[in-house]
Amino acid sequence: MKVRLQGESRDDLFLLEVATYPERRVGKQLTGDLMLVYLDRGELPEAVTLVLRPKGKYRIPRSRNLCRRHGLSSCRLKWRVVELWTIPAEDLLQAQDVGLIPWVPLTDSSDPPETMIQRCREAIEQHASPGEQANLLAVTQVLTYLRYNDLGLLTILGGRKVMLESPLIDELVMEKYGELFTEKTRETACETAHQYIVTVLEARFGDVPQDLAEEIESVIDGKQLKGLVRTAVACSDLDAFRGAMARS
Repeated sequence: MKVRLQGESRDDLFLLEVATYPERRVGKQLTGDLMLVYLDRGELPEAVTLVLRPKGKYRIPRSRNLCRRHGLSSCRLKWRVVELWTIPAEDLLQAQDVGLIPWVPLTDSSDPPETMIQRCREAIEQHASPGEQANLLAVTQVLTYLRYNDLGLLTILGGRKVMLESPLIDELVMEKYGELFTEKTRETACETAHQYIVTVLEARFGDVPQDLAEEIESVIDGKQLKGLVRTAVACSDLDAFRGAMARS
């Protein structure tokens, strides 16, 4: 994506990766994505990885060295890693950018969870346009539950009704999915839906078994993906989600 930083006169190319947890595969994925962007655009992007939650002691490395055994070819790639739980919540709340508010529940805050979530809702209601509010509240719910296994906190953000009614649900799986899109766009739409489904399930029920994640990634039908996004939001547990997948 193209980004113009404050004070700059031109846009720069950025690659943004979002990882739910600091997993070992992220470094390899970043390496591949940086090289793909370079091949496609002819320039190396600025790379940032946003990690949502800690898990164990492992941390994503900030660089990777590639070298052939004879030493004739080598390269070093580096990127910025942002661990969201180390960022002060107050920095995002005071940034006057309502698009940052959904990340606040995952940041470092001295406020009780109820107070912080209430502040998020107030910021969204005060600064977001009416058309943006449902989406922002729905995403804030998902990220809140990723950190706090407490359904009561979600009621502060409007509860399940907000998530089910959010236009973002439909947009993620692209209702007009199909012949209107190129193969590359279709693949990107599928990957976005897969990631969203897994993230919602992780936020609600904890780790998603590898076999279930692989089964989700195998789905490429737009209508089926749309149904699975809604099922991930509304199902009672992972077994109920599996059953819905089997019936879809």
